Amino acid sequence: MEPVSREHSAVRRIRIASVEVQLVRGAAPAPPQGDTQRQVRAESFYDSRRPPFRTPAAPWNGGEMAAHYLRIGTDAGAEGFYGPIDADVTWLISEKIAPELIGEDALAGNAHWDLLERLERHGRHGHYKMALSAIDNALWDLRGRVFGAPVWQLLGGATRERVPAYLSTLGASLDLDEVRALAAAAKEEGFAGQKWFFGDGPADGAAGLRRNVALAEAVRETIGPDEPMMFDAYRGWDLAYARAWAERVDDLDPTWLEEPFGQNQFPAFAALARSTRIPISAGEHIYDRQELLPYLTEGVLAVAQCDPEWCGGVTELVRICALAEVFGVPVIPHGHGIHSALHVVASQSPALCPKVEYLGRHIPNRHHFELEPPVPVGGSFELPSRPGFGIRLDDAKIDEISTLRF
Repeated sequence: MEPVSREHSAVRRIRIASVEVQLVRGAAPAPPQGDTQRQVRAESFYDSRRPPFRTPAAPWNGGEMAAHYLRIGTDAGAEGFYGPIDADVTWLISEKIAPELIGEDALAGNAHWDLLERLERHGRHGHYKMALSAIDNALWDLRGRVFGAPVWQLLGGATRERVPAYLSTLGASLDLDEVRALAAAAKEEGFAGQKWFFGDGPADGAAGLRRNVALAEAVRETIGPDEPMMFDAYRGWDLAYARAWAERVDDLDPTWLEEPFGQNQFPAFAALARSTRIPISAGEHIYDRQELLPYLTEGVLAVAQCDPEWCGGVTELVRICALAEVFGVPVIPHGHGIHSALHVVASQSPALCPKVEYLGRHIPNRHHFELEPPVPVGGSFELPSRPGFGIRLDDAKIDEISTLRF
């Protein structure tokens, strides 16, 4: 075999020339129909923070909305583009992170990830990690555009022709007749399960517990004994309450109970896992492999749900997948956005990443300004085909794009 010539072995460095947060504005779409449904939260223990169970929908008279997108430019003209990103992280990106990246190798994603985490001693969690996630995802998009390949292909190729999704019903009515109608529709559509969100917690007393039990009973009665059904308490319960609910619905075979406690209450997670056969899931507020590890070594979680827009981007989610696989725990990413989660799941074994989460009332509005964002058909997504994440803005929906300056 002939040696590669010096000319062909040389690697041209593509340098980062700009890191910009762009604010996109335009007319807002009509919100989902129906009243606003209460969701139990960690702060629901306080009377002043517990809203009415149902708030009537306000008349819709139009309005404006805005979204933030991250654009990373290079001296070669190639760009990375990702979003929407949370408004809370835009200052961190512009003021703390961007100066560290200008002039650096645009394709050295692992080095940038490591450096950025090391630079901020308080950056392992929270908004800084969300900002790092946005940078990481935009750099993955840039690599895809440089090499003309979707991110899932850069990660090793697809493991299936379509990616199944489960429907997340956040914001849907908890009126039992409406629950039954939506549960039946989700099953008919072909979703690989459905997840419901509780409106009540310990502060709502025995009546609230009965409503939470009735929700599970209505869903199971509607979809039959074999369909996956999941329930999310969003950090709003305590151990005694979670045990009481689990005992009352054990015979309904919930697929999982999600995040009944805050992530700082590991002993409560462990105690609940020991006292019920209902699988426990969590992960959207677990921000790295190190934080996830005790949940795996102690057998606490049946499903890990780390979010690639919060845990460190595609780079860290892939590492989390490798860690979870050792313990035989599947990873079904939290569905804050759809782009990065879809590409990672598409590239992993179906045994490890069986499906994605689709927030049916949230995602369409979140990606409103995008041209042809991923949409499930028959309960699953086709593989994205454009380079990178393939995110493009729809000029017809946009009134103004401005670059934020701090």
